[in-house]
Amino acid sequence: MNNRSLMENSMNVAITTRPIELYVFLDPFCDDCWSLQTLLRRLQIEYERYFTMRIALLTSLPTLNLQCIRNSEDVSACGKIHASFPSTAVKAAEFQGKRAGFRFLSKMFEYSYLKSRNVTSFSVLVEIAEKTKLDVEEFKRDFSSKHVLRSLQIDLYMAKEMEVTKAPTFVFFNENIEDEGLKVDGIHRYEVYEQILEELVGTPIYPEEPPVLEDLFQRYDTLSTKEIADIYRLSHKETERGLKKLLLQQEVERLTVQDTTLWRKK
Repeated sequence: MNNRSLMENSMNVAITTRPIELYVFLDPFCDDCWSLQTLLRRLQIEYERYFTMRIALLTSLPTLNLQCIRNSEDVSACGKIHASFPSTAVKAAEFQGKRAGFRFLSKMFEYSYLKSRNVTSFSVLVEIAEKTKLDVEEFKRDFSSKHVLRSLQIDLYMAKEMEVTKAPTFVFFNENIEDEGLKVDGIHRYEVYEQILEELVGTPIYPEEPPVLEDLFQRYDTLSTKEIADIYRLSHKETERGLKKLLLQQEVERLTVQDTTLWRKK
């Protein structure tokens, strides 16, 4: 795992300002990866100044993905529904920025696991692109481009080089390029990731204060009650009370999906 030839030059610039590189390997069809979203958001808000994060796809269908894209110049070659489409769509969204890609992935998980929508459908993925305020025409063009294929290949190659075999998996690298990456698979308590960051940084780390709720909704389209409670370190009851006040003031709207309550800026 000490082979770091895959790290692009642009990443090396980031190391000088943020001492940790974090690679998160996810599978769009993985239940645990959906559950990981809350933890990732909190890590970003509290400790992002200590690390750069790269989302990599460890799709369970790599051959199918690549064969479908390789043989097509447009989506019709694979039909309107295909198991490769979620991975392809995430990469297409990333071409509009890392945050755009993360927003798209979060919304895709929401559609799949909360709304029971079929995210292997191209039309559903276009709808998600619209909801996450992507340039939809650019998204459609990128979806069928050779650059998507290249991006997926890089993710799969990185997984092989870092000996990642399951999703979700975190791989941490510190500033010393000679050190091996620290691989952590599965989902653990939030405090475990805090401890790892602190050990790799080598000095005590301190969480940033979270932004005001309005700014938080600018970054994440929808947030669950639990996410908001965790981010602001409040009890569930305190969080509910504050959100209900905002609801009465018509500043937020409440969405109940299955057994989960989501909140969105109105």
